[in-house]
Amino acid sequence: MRVPLSWLREYVDLPATETGRDVQAKLISAGLEVETVEPLGADLKGPLVVGQVLTIEELTEFKKPIRFCTVDVGTANGTGEPQEIVCGARNFAVGDKVVVVLPGAVLPGDFAIAARKTYGKTSHGMICSGDELGMGDDGWGSPRTESGGGGIIVLPPEVETGTDAIELLQLVDEVLDIAVTPDRGYALSMRGVAREAAIAYDLPLRDPALLDVPAPNAFGHPVQVSDPMGCDRFTARTVTGLDPDAKSPIWLRRRLQKAGMRPVSLAVDITNYVMLELGQPLHAYDRGRIEGTIGVRRAEQGEKLTTLDGVKRTLDAGDLVITDDRGPIGLAGVMGGAHTEIDDTEGTTTEVVIEAAHFDAISIARTARRHKLASEASKRFERGADPEAASAAAQRTVDLLVLLAGGTADAGVTEVIAPSAPHTITIPANHPDRVAGVDYGRETVVRRLQQVGCDVYGQDELIVSVPSWRPDLTDPNDLAEEVIRLEGYENLPSTLPKPPAGLGLTDRQRLHRRIGRALAGAGYVEAPNYPFIGEHVFDQFGLADDDPKRKVVKLVNPLSDEEPALRTTLLPGLLQALRRNDGRGSHDLALFETGLVFHPREELRVAGRLPVDRRPTDEEIASLTAALPAQPRHAAVVLAGAREQAGWWGKGRPADWADAIEAARTLARESGTELLVRSGQYGPWHPGRCAELAVVVDGAEQVIGYAGELHPGVLKTLGLPARTCAMELDLDALERASSGHPKGPKISTFPVATQDVALVVDKTVPHTDVEAALHEGAGELLESIRLFDEYESEQLGEDKKSLAYALRFRAADRTLTVDEASAARDAAVALAAERTGAVLRGA
Repeated sequence: MRVPLSWLREYVDLPATETGRDVQAKLISAGLEVETVEPLGADLKGPLVVGQVLTIEELTEFKKPIRFCTVDVGTANGTGEPQEIVCGARNFAVGDKVVVVLPGAVLPGDFAIAARKTYGKTSHGMICSGDELGMGDDGWGSPRTESGGGGIIVLPPEVETGTDAIELLQLVDEVLDIAVTPDRGYALSMRGVAREAAIAYDLPLRDPALLDVPAPNAFGHPVQVSDPMGCDRFTARTVTGLDPDAKSPIWLRRRLQKAGMRPVSLAVDITNYVMLELGQPLHAYDRGRIEGTIGVRRAEQGEKLTTLDGVKRTLDAGDLVITDDRGPIGLAGVMGGAHTEIDDTEGTTTEVVIEAAHFDAISIARTARRHKLASEASKRFERGADPEAASAAAQRTVDLLVLLAGGTADAGVTEVIAPSAPHTITIPANHPDRVAGVDYGRETVVRRLQQVGCDVYGQDELIVSVPSWRPDLTDPNDLAEEVIRLEGYENLPSTLPKPPAGLGLTDRQRLHRRIGRALAGAGYVEAPNYPFIGEHVFDQFGLADDDPKRKVVKLVNPLSDEEPALRTTLLPGLLQALRRNDGRGSHDLALFETGLVFHPREELRVAGRLPVDRRPTDEEIASLTAALPAQPRHAAVVLAGAREQAGWWGKGRPADWADAIEAARTLARESGTELLVRSGQYGPWHPGRCAELAVVVDGAEQVIGYAGELHPGVLKTLGLPARTCAMELDLDALERASSGHPKGPKISTFPVATQDVALVVDKTVPHTDVEAALHEGAGELLESIRLFDEYESEQLGEDKKSLAYALRFRAADRTLTVDEASAARDAAVALAAERTGAVLRGA
């Protein structure tokens, strides 16, 4: 919300010495986020005056059209003689009133003006455009141009020659740019910001909504509201006899420009002005284009409507629409329809119907997101507009149309209002004290709540009636927050909590930190992602229809309609990050993420609201946890490109499936867990290059993840580099299988005995099965086992392969003899032969 300081002063008598920076500090202290203060015209220096064009001489001997003009500037030049000026613009004529900057002036950008010779003439000044004065170029040109705007500023003929244009065009001002949070919709209006300023300075507020509004009667334009839940208030007023040639006055256009809106036409400008002033979105219909009764209802599925932006939209059954006897004429609370638009090109609109309504915030928000059509109106409705301001806003619009367009207010006043009771909250008078830890006292609490606009009754127990413009005030804690922020957050005492000694991080927190350090040490870069996904990603991953990962928790109000669900896997976000980095030239990538995934519970529960004035009990926390989705923590890595770079030290090597499996083993080592790795097949992984990861929890084997190379079809669908690899596992399950803190290796003083074995097995036998059998068969003397060669040849047979292992034996209390090491090796080979059909090569 852009707030011109000059406009704000109309409602609050701020001290004359207060600057925009001073007001910014006050509003920030009151809880409004004023991001910047933009000074307008700070580097502008006159003389800048209104002039009337007397003559125009066309200079045709140059490549582009040039005009030599004489302009009457009154006595501003000190002589009273016409000012000679060379100008290249063509959107003005003899007799037009224009803005002239005279020699000695300085325009924005430190552009000094002086008399200079150009195109064979001496130009004593310049005829200005809106851009040159820092005003923008919206609607200031002459209507003689095809665009109706742009170029030189052409002023209304009634402006006197020689008038100071700096004051006339309000070029010097300061504009506060406020970032309005979703709970403070009232601050999207001058009225709302003025109320905050009045409270901050302890000054009275001149409320622009306090108008004399005629009572509703039976003579207004007929209105029928079929959905009172979607529209609880609808006011319609009619103005006739409008002058189609009437233009928006300078002050109106300038206020709209400073507030960030483009002037369009008088009727539209007035509705926008009132919206900025009171926070109530309005719409003006050309009365001649409305057929019959105006209605408010839900759209029929597939119904069509062409909105003001020229787009033909297919409506959803959840959309709220404004209708007449022909069908939809507007998307309620978002944008009007093109068929009833005010004609500002031909100038045929002389009668308008003003709509000032209040729509359901959630309905408008969903419609705006559904159609990807955010507007100034929808922004206000979805944050909660003031329903009581509708009739005042309609009256203000009628008054301005009568004043500026010469119209006549129709006697009919239509108001359709759904019955409602004021919202009241009961709150102990000392509740803000307990929340803030500060003794405010009842008098301060009541005074602050009344400043906000509440009606307060009672002594120790206060009954608070919430004002209509504050729908965000719903419970006692909201009222406590109002008291605290107005008293000043900076006045709250800073008290550091005293943690009990000897606790520190939990075992789980230590594990998560060790895992992050281990992956970073292995060359991975952490890449946290948003926890949102679209369900289409499961089809891209090739998951089965009954896969548990397809059961998602959907958000009621997602940030993006394309990602409306909480993730059940970390891979979509990581792969998207990998694709983005690869597309920007980083081809050798190793990324990791640890984070929560979300699974819906079988029984849906409603979470209770925890207290803020005391610590929640264990039962309250347990109840809240039971209502939340299951949220196990996962870890995932993705790799592409080179794992080891080439250089003088060697050729390097690309990342492959083995690196993904090694990342899983790294996590298992950090948690002190024995990880079972075997051939597997799942979802997005290549069926021949996928490992299934399992652990033993409470005596039962549990699959916790997969690792390997992704399927070529998945890579093509997602636009990923060839041979991209990935791993994902359940960290919580890995932790449950842990035997406790990882133990350091025991260093033996006795020598190691090494035995190599080469076993021939079927090609279909995974090496992990062979390794597991060797490990078990060798017994306690085996210190480590490593596969160092895999060999295939015609001599072995078409369906055979040779696996060579290095076995290291060591005893903790003695030096092993050759016979002991050989016996352990033979036992290992025997068990491998029994379980996998392995045959000792060369035997």
